[in-house]
This record gives sequence, C-alpha cells and structure tokens, in this order.
Amino acid sequence: MTGQRTGHPTPYGNRTLVPHDAAEARARVAEALRAAATGTGGAPSTTAVGDALLVTSELVTNALRHGGGLTGFAVDLQPGAVTITVADASGELPHLTDSRGAERASGPAEGGFGWPLVRLLAQEIRLTLPPEGGKTIEVRLPLQ
Repeated sequence: MTGQRTGHPTPYGNRTLVPHDAAEARARVAEALRAAATGTGGAPSTTAVGDALLVTSELVTNALRHGGGLTGFAVDLQPGAVTITVADASGELPHLTDSRGAERASGPAEGGFGWPLVRLLAQEIRLTLPPEGGKTIEVRLPLQ
C-alpha cells in the first residue's frame, strides 16, 4: 500500500489506536496531512484540510454519540487523496434527513446534517458491516 496509515494495530506514537474524542482524531488527521505536505504529492489545499477535519469530526462524533463508541480509526494517504476510516460498535447505518433535520424514517429530529455533509464532500464512501458486529465507514476525500 502506498501512503501513510496511522491506524496501526499497535500504539500510534505514545497514543492508543482509537482516539478518545473528535479533537484527538482531528489532530491525527492534521498530523498526517502535514506529513503529506513534505512528501512528493505536494501540500493539500486549505479547503481539503478543512474538509478532512470536518469529516473526521462528524464521523468520530457520530460514532461516540450514536454508534456505541469508537472501535477503530485510521488515516490513509494516497496520491491526491486521503481516506479516513472510522469504526463503531453499532450495526445501524447513518440516517438521511430532510432539509429541516427530521429523519425520513421514524425517529427524533435531533441534528442530522453531518451525514449529508460527509456525502457531499466525499469522492467515495464505503460502508461495511463486519461479521463480528458494528460498522466501518471509509471516506475518501480529495487533497486538492
């Protein structure tokens, strides 16, 4: 695999594999993007960095708030793109909401704008339901 993967099965630096909160996850993504700037791929655009940090916040916050806890996290750099992977304990897929934030299926109308935003910014999204339970969301974003 090309690129830098920060979600190793061993501790990352002096930190554990899974970030404790969205701020720590954003810091890991920012660190990986800074490393990309020194590589041959060139520096990511300011917009790309902001988009990657926003998507990271949304995915990690939703995993912590609605997904039964964060169970995995990784950042993978490829030429011209970054993939952010977040796993949580829930097998429930993200909900789509209408323009007022109400779920299209039955349920509370709390929040609901993050998933459409992630979908808007992503080049590619993969949702996986592993046999052991939970779900994994991989979001690929452009770096330019």
